[in-house]
Amino acid sequence: MKRYLIPFAIFVVLVVFLAIGLKLDPTYIPSPFIGKPAPEFNLPDLHNPDQRLKASDLKGQVWLLNVWASWCTACRAEHPVIQRLAAMNIAPVYGLNYKDKPEDAKKWLRELGDPYKANLVDRNGDVGIDWGVYGVPETFVIDKKGIIRYKYIGPINNRVVDDEIVPLLRKLNAEVG
Repeated sequence: MKRYLIPFAIFVVLVVFLAIGLKLDPTYIPSPFIGKPAPEFNLPDLHNPDQRLKASDLKGQVWLLNVWASWCTACRAEHPVIQRLAAMNIAPVYGLNYKDKPEDAKKWLRELGDPYKANLVDRNGDVGIDWGVYGVPETFVIDKKGIIRYKYIGPINNRVVDDEIVPLLRKLNAEVG
């Protein structure tokens, strides 16, 4: 009888782990950056390379960072959603042009429209690494204190904007300092 109990107990444990695993969202990748200060950067603007922007320049406001590239097919699909989000004027949207040629990025924005308050050039991808970027597109929400409060990996859609990002932006904008 005992020799049947051990295999049965192992089977029950495996079934429990399988059941837990089936309830997890396979697209969810937790970010160790949530709740931490946004990594500092000092990058040139795509359209005005002599102008630079630092993360610390944005403290005191809620803002979004959208990591994109002209060579990214998913970024093209996401772009109308980013335009819609920027047009809501709830928080400024900054672009981080990732591992891209500036001339390709400028052409892409001329063709599709430029929803970004500024487009920062991360030609070698160093800033993307600092921010824990897995790939493009990715979108971050940063609060007034410069803390990352949200990260979305992949192309955001209207449901994500309406159900997750907009309510968070409104909440963070309502918070004092």
